[in-house]
Amino acid sequence: MLAMAMEKFAAVRAYIFDLDGTLIDSKIDIVNSVNAMLVDLGREQLPMDLVASYVGHGAPRLVASALGPETSQDETEKALRIFLGHYEERKLDCTRAYPGAVEGLAALAGAGQPMAVLTNKPTKISEEILKGLDLSKYFRAIYGGDSFETKKPDAAGAQVILGELGVEAAEAAMVGDSDVDIQTARNAGMLAVAVKYGFGKHDATTVTADLYIDSIAELALLKSNLPS
Repeated sequence: MLAMAMEKFAAVRAYIFDLDGTLIDSKIDIVNSVNAMLVDLGREQLPMDLVASYVGHGAPRLVASALGPETSQDETEKALRIFLGHYEERKLDCTRAYPGAVEGLAALAGAGQPMAVLTNKPTKISEEILKGLDLSKYFRAIYGGDSFETKKPDAAGAQVILGELGVEAAEAAMVGDSDVDIQTARNAGMLAVAVKYGFGKHDATTVTADLYIDSIAELALLKSNLPS
């Protein structure tokens, strides 16, 4: 299976990256912002790992999950505004690029591999975080959960990006930390690459990626070591 995956990987010449849990460790800032929102609403704070488990489907679903199913739509919309206000202020307090991310992106860019970001996080905040961490320079495009009518794992956003990068689906890989990202790759016909770290939900026994990597630097190393 690995040999087949590496054969497919040899054809890859462009990459679409997830953001949270893949390129950046944003867990603390997201959880702190959710809990600040809950305090403002007079609710109890939630455990870090529980809040982190809600990440991956976009801010509206994150907030709805934190509030619970009994919450009205009006309350949820109010809470979302509060959360986004807190997160705007806290988004770079503790958030950092994962080890190997900068080195890997630089190596892929140096090899002429076009890259983009597709996240379910709001676009503006995503762009600000990537700029603040000096990572935005590596990407041809940065798209968020509010960029298209549908979010990941729907393939629509990935298909737009593939067109912008000028590659076919078989020539691209989706790199992420969750089942959402792997399913996005499957839906778009791309190679699915999963990082072994991160905080997204991923059950390798039910949703299997083509390749598993320890860091983005490893991804670049694998690419550079392929036979020419």
